[in-house]
Amino acid sequence: MEILLVIIIGLLYAAGIYMMLRRSLVKLIIGLILLGNGANLLIFLLGKIVKGEPPIIADTEKMLGEIYADPVPQALILTAIVISFGLQAFAIILIKRAYKVVKTDDLDEMNATDEDL
Repeated sequence: MEILLVIIIGLLYAAGIYMMLRRSLVKLIIGLILLGNGANLLIFLLGKIVKGEPPIIADTEKMLGEIYADPVPQALILTAIVISFGLQAFAIILIKRAYKVVKTDDLDEMNATDEDL
């Protein structure tokens, strides 16, 4: 299972970087989304995948004796999802506004129109 996740993470990173190197702003955002998903999977994988109970200690016990799921990677991933969603929403609105002004999403054409101003 972990080998499969490592391969998927590598593919997400490779596809994300490839998309970010294209000249289109839409592809740049798609690449950013893929990189964010790859980073979330990496955090999930580093937290070790275990089937366990929630880390709740009963009143009669003093410490956990069973295998438990680590909540820290889950909290980090949820935080990263919320932050990346906000970043993606901002970037999409910014691209929409730039497209209205310049009438293109090609980065080279945007640089050319910037020099004309």
